[in-house]
Amino acid sequence: MSAMTLERIAWSAVVAACLVTALLLVVAGYLGYAGVTVAVGLSAAINLR
Repeated sequence: MSAMTLERIAWSAVVAACLVTALLLVVAGYLGYAGVTVAVGLSAAINLR
């Protein structure tokens, strides 16, 4: 098992922040903004490969 690099930890934090933000936006009723936030999170998740 390899250790996680700082870069991977940072991108994981961005993805997690986007998912939490999207969830809060859905709860608040801002579905469009939530969709954009999910798209940003998915774009950041590409860097985790």
